Amino acid sequence: MSKTKITINNNGSLKLEGDFEIVDKAGNTYDLGGREIVGLCRCGLSKNKPFCDGSHNGNFDHEAVAFALPPKK
Repeated sequence: MSKTKITINNNGSLKLEGDFEIVDKAGNTYDLGGREIVGLCRCGLSKNKPFCDGSHNGNFDHEAVAFALPPKK
């Protein structure tokens, strides 16, 4: 498996690829059915949270452009 890559899509989801697991706040692991790529909801409209179901189409506006965070305190 490759290292995890997270892509911030314009007007849409977070795309996770590689070797990762997703857990809920209690530490329970989501069964990803063998997937190595998933989309996570950023807009809050998905009926399948935390996963993206495409509900953002036409309802969410964000141009993803990388930038540097300020130094850690």
